Amino acid sequence: MGAELYPTVRAWLTRARNDLANAEFTAAHRGDLLDTVVYHCQQAAEKAVKSYLVSEGLAIPKTHDVGKLVELATAKHAEFSHFQQVADAITPLATEFRYPADDEAPMPTAQQAQDALAAARAGTKNTRAAHSASLPAQRGAAPQSW
Repeated sequence: MGAELYPTVRAWLTRARNDLANAEFTAAHRGDLLDTVVYHCQQAAEKAVKSYLVSEGLAIPKTHDVGKLVELATAKHAEFSHFQQVADAITPLATEFRYPADDEAPMPTAQQAQDALAAARAGTKNTRAAHSASLPAQRGAAPQSW
C-alpha cells in the first residue's frame, strides 16, 4: 500500500472502531436500544472490511453487503474466507431492525445483539490480521488499539 492511502485507511478503521465501541457501550448500558446495537455491529464489520479493500487499492463498491465485501477481500487475503459465513449473517442487520414494516416490527433479542457483537468483533479481528500481514508497522498504519 502506498503512503498516500494511509489517511483513507485510517479513516475507515476509525469509523469501524467507533461503530464497534458505540455498539458495545450501548449494549452494556441501554438494553432497550438493541436495534442500534445490531446496526452499529453491521456497520463496524462493513467499514473494517472496506478499510482492507482500500489498503489493497481496490475500489469499494457501494454496498452494505458485508458478505460481498469479504468475497472481494478474500481474493487478496485468503484468511478472510473464514469470516464469510459470519459476514453473510451480519449483513441483514443493517436494515432488518432499522426500518420497521409496521408498529409491531420485532426488535432484536439480547441474544441477537450478542451474536452481532461477536460477528463485529470477528470482522475487526480478521481485518487487523490482514492489515498486519500487508501494512508496514511504521507510521502506525495498523492500529493496535482495537
